[in-house]
Amino acid sequence: MTVNRIIRERIRIGETDLILKTDQLEHELPKFILTQRLRLKNYINMHPEFLTSFEPVRVFGEFDKSTYGRKFHSNEPPLIVKLMARAGRKGDVGPMAAVAGTISQLCLGFLVENGAKYVIVDNGGDLALETDKDVVVGLYAGESSLSGQLGFKIKSGKTPIGICTSSGTVGHSISFGRSDSVTVFADEASIADALATSIANSAVGEKDHDAVQNSIEKAEDFKNLMKGVLVVVGENAGILGKIPKLVQTDKKVVIGDLFEV
Repeated sequence: MTVNRIIRERIRIGETDLILKTDQLEHELPKFILTQRLRLKNYINMHPEFLTSFEPVRVFGEFDKSTYGRKFHSNEPPLIVKLMARAGRKGDVGPMAAVAGTISQLCLGFLVENGAKYVIVDNGGDLALETDKDVVVGLYAGESSLSGQLGFKIKSGKTPIGICTSSGTVGHSISFGRSDSVTVFADEASIADALATSIANSAVGEKDHDAVQNSIEKAEDFKNLMKGVLVVVGENAGILGKIPKLVQTDKKVVIGDLFEV
């Protein structure tokens, strides 16, 4: 039996800082990322509200799955912009809330289209993956005792999948809530990223269990757009929908750090 070699590498381009694990030993992913970033920056230069808005922004020729395979008008924005705008609209947040997940999703598609069978792209805790093996992805939830103690077992038959986390206590991303982590599972990382941000914004309340409850109530608005969500605030947690099996891990990890077959 042939065992495919899996490589792990870190790719840093501007604000993009991602960890890649793949069986594709030779690829041009850095060049692809640079192209996507330039397309996004060029669009923002012409439409600065795309960068600053905390509310959904509509763009010309907004993406939907029916657009696959057709030719685009020369005036249409690039795919990265359309994916971000669509995700923001579905999550009722600004398009930049979905930038990391969208880049992960595009990277996954690029590698799979070029023959990869095993891909995990972790862009600062926003993951897109498609694998031919079961893997475990670690949960990081700030100072919560659950942080680093649990992981999500992702079955190969359940991929591709997007797994994105938003937090009001960890990281540099803007959040108006105080969750330690809101982890959303969806078919697309772009959508998962926007929904995680929106749900995390609702993690408000003096008591931790109130913040969890408010987040879950917000998540109800999106239950048809995602597989499930796990919300952690302090020692309190809530689940809506179906999430992958939770398993114990034996070391402190951040989401994306632990990939066990």
